Amino acid sequence: MLITGAARRIGREMALALAGRGANLLLHYRDSKIEARALQEEIREFGVGCEILGCDFSPRSSGSLEKRAADFIQNAERKLGLLDVLINNASLYFPTPLGKVRESDWDELLGVNLKAPFFLSQAAGCSMLQRKRGKIINLTDGAAANPVNGYAPYMISKVGLTAMTVCLARELAPYVQVNAVAPGPILPPKGMKAPRMAKVTERTLLKRFGTPADIAQTVLYLIEGTDYVTGAVIPVDGGGSIAWGE
Repeated sequence: MLITGAARRIGREMALALAGRGANLLLHYRDSKIEARALQEEIREFGVGCEILGCDFSPRSSGSLEKRAADFIQNAERKLGLLDVLINNASLYFPTPLGKVRESDWDELLGVNLKAPFFLSQAAGCSMLQRKRGKIINLTDGAAANPVNGYAPYMISKVGLTAMTVCLARELAPYVQVNAVAPGPILPPKGMKAPRMAKVTERTLLKRFGTPADIAQTVLYLIEGTDYVTGAVIPVDGGGSIAWGE
């Protein structure tokens, strides 16, 4: 199994949950090599295989992203063996107020959050289809259904990832299941103040933040719990996506 952006936050939690279920893992990182190596050592204590592999999928890295993604999947399979699960978790998030959005912001957010998952999924998914088995899980964002002002390129990238999930579910059927998990308020962004956190929780039905474990358990369900769900986007948001009419 391959998890992109696995070294920290939700990626780390998913990796530990899957290792606890006996999965052999390939952990992708961009800038977090130290954290990835520490997580690798922790995971190997479960008695499972764990490799790490760095790659920068942003436009600042030279060369075709399509080729980088294809080469990355090839290198991952050399280290771990043929992939049966790909989890597209790596993501960038930063404010881009309208009127101040630079083309480089657009390219970086759309490149990492949408273009890279597509080409990784193409490379891994076509191989899965030939072998008649496999699963792809995309981490999108519950806020994409009701976009937050000041983050347009990020929100657009996540809406695109939702559309990509449905497209790939159709293209890779009937043997590969492709789904998405849409987290709501799970981990507050760095620097979020208490009043803002209170406002965010108030917009959920459950009136609280979730935890990375909530996402990990949903991913485990899609991997282990069913082979009859595809093209779905599962909100893990404390009811936030349906609370707007309260």
